[in-house]
Amino acid sequence: MADLRDYTSLRVGGPAKKFVEVGTEAEIIAAIETAGDSPILIIGSGTNILVSDTGFEGTVIRIVNHSLQSEIDACSGATLTIGAGENWDDFVKTTLERGFAGLETLSGIPGSVGAAPIQNIGAYGHEVSEFITRVRTYDRQKKEIKTFTNLECEFEYRNSHFKSHPGRYVILDVQFNLRQGEITTPITYSELATKLGIEVGEKAPVAATRKAVLELRAMKGMLLNKTDRDSWSAGSFFTNPIVSPEVAAKLPAEAPQWPTPDGRVKTSAAWLIENSGIHKGDAHGGARVSTKHVLALTNAGNATANDILELAHVAKEKVYEKFGITLETEVNLVGVTL
Repeated sequence: MADLRDYTSLRVGGPAKKFVEVGTEAEIIAAIETAGDSPILIIGSGTNILVSDTGFEGTVIRIVNHSLQSEIDACSGATLTIGAGENWDDFVKTTLERGFAGLETLSGIPGSVGAAPIQNIGAYGHEVSEFITRVRTYDRQKKEIKTFTNLECEFEYRNSHFKSHPGRYVILDVQFNLRQGEITTPITYSELATKLGIEVGEKAPVAATRKAVLELRAMKGMLLNKTDRDSWSAGSFFTNPIVSPEVAAKLPAEAPQWPTPDGRVKTSAAWLIENSGIHKGDAHGGARVSTKHVLALTNAGNATANDILELAHVAKEKVYEKFGITLETEVNLVGVTL
């Protein structure tokens, strides 16, 4: 019986009733069909989930396929089709080494390629949805292959059609379109621009940008590192809230605010947490708020899922009491609620 703490970056979680690893599309579909109507949990790198201490009463399917197909055109750039089990950052590194630009600001994000469209991962001014052209899935309900165009994926901030329909679609592979080049598009994120020694709106070499992003993530404990307990996390535990202009107007002047296309305002979850009375290093049992970044809740040694949930609950409660804003989890909760 597999212990799920061995397959998640938080290193917590009880046993799976059944655990299988699959590498080919046929194996993925066969494992899903064998599970029948019983619960299934699809994992890749296990970097964005918090699993109950009692484990999972169903079948855990770990996807490890690493297929890569490419088609390069001088005008349209590169079309790359990647298996869902491929490590995300390995893929990003490969694209840059082959002369393709676009994914450099998404360097260092832990996880697999298959998880990227579900969360619509993003960092430093870009989201993966900008580069995805289609997503091939297996529809558990209809028992058939279903391909989604970018528009059909219904991408939003840290959300997608797949996240809105949990358990129905299993991602098989993802197709990306990347341009050929060695220079980024204009850098829009001030922290990254400062790190690169340029002004916001200027461009930079893609290699230097990847290096800067990796260094920034390491400073925040957001790069997986066996010897750094601050990286024993699931990344950002909460998403940045998107609120109405009326709610945003009540925030202190120093609170970060970014207008969104729909007229609402995005603010910083990290700022809200830090200014509600939560501090880096705060602990409960074996769980700890990262000493580098308040948005990461970590396993400082022998944390249980309940320890981490209690920390998250305190942060969520304090932010609501201070600012009237309800934080939403970015981490997928399996067998637990907050």
